[in-house]
Amino acid sequence: YSDCSKHYCLMTSLPLHMVLFSFFPFPADPIDVLRVLELSENMEGVSLEAGLCTSRRGMEETDLAYKIKKIQLSAPTKQLFPGNSKFPENFSLMTTMRAKKGSQFFLLSVYDDQGMQQLGLEVGRSPVFLYEDQHGQPTPEMYPIFKKINMADGKWHRIAYSVLKKTVTLYLDCQRVETLDLLRGDDAVVSTDGVTVFGTRLLDEDIFEGDIQQLLIVEDPQAAASYCENYIPDCDFALPYNSQAPEPQKASNATKRRQCIMEKLVYLFYFFFLQLFHSLYDKAKL
Repeated sequence: YSDCSKHYCLMTSLPLHMVLFSFFPFPADPIDVLRVLELSENMEGVSLEAGLCTSRRGMEETDLAYKIKKIQLSAPTKQLFPGNSKFPENFSLMTTMRAKKGSQFFLLSVYDDQGMQQLGLEVGRSPVFLYEDQHGQPTPEMYPIFKKINMADGKWHRIAYSVLKKTVTLYLDCQRVETLDLLRGDDAVVSTDGVTVFGTRLLDEDIFEGDIQQLLIVEDPQAAASYCENYIPDCDFALPYNSQAPEPQKASNATKRRQCIMEKLVYLFYFFFLQLFHSLYDKAKL
């Protein structure tokens, strides 16, 4: 059986176990954009500084973040989605960062192989959530705009977008801000055949300057709502990853905890049906 004492679950070989797990899929591991793009303090214009929290309960180390002075990185989008994996239709896009006060820029931009921007995470005053599917929907005049907020005020912010069906919801600093229409088509696709750009847009003069601790894409539109619990919690709680040496593409402790809970539920179902079977069998014998 599973040993979840440290949130590490060992799989069993029970056929019923495997069947039930197919109905309860685990949350997908996050795509760590900064790691895939190989952002490093060894780059010119990049240094390692304190992040959102200078101290956390039970930890001596501070959060770590990259301080960036106008650099931009790019890589083929297939590096974020290797093999035959695709950009998820429904997803969360989440970051913890502090932008230079008064700035306005795109932190992340995803382009198709024709150079059309299909996804853009804007930071600044009244930011737009840029999204266009393979058919160019929605058109620029219909992009969702989150008015009356300012993400570039010189303070740390935890920003999480949830894209689900034809809506996009913004969570800012652990609070749901608003849900807006995302008038994309059915079976919307974001291409992985193009390039992903960090810190700006192609041909843009406005480039990110500030600090960034994390930038994730998660194939789970519900992840955005729990970003402040499962990914970057408040300073009273430990990080779910080792800020000194985070491991790439591994499930967070929060994900492992959910896996353990799910395993326990599976066993409860298993023993429930086992007891039910024995009870029915005994009654049949009578």
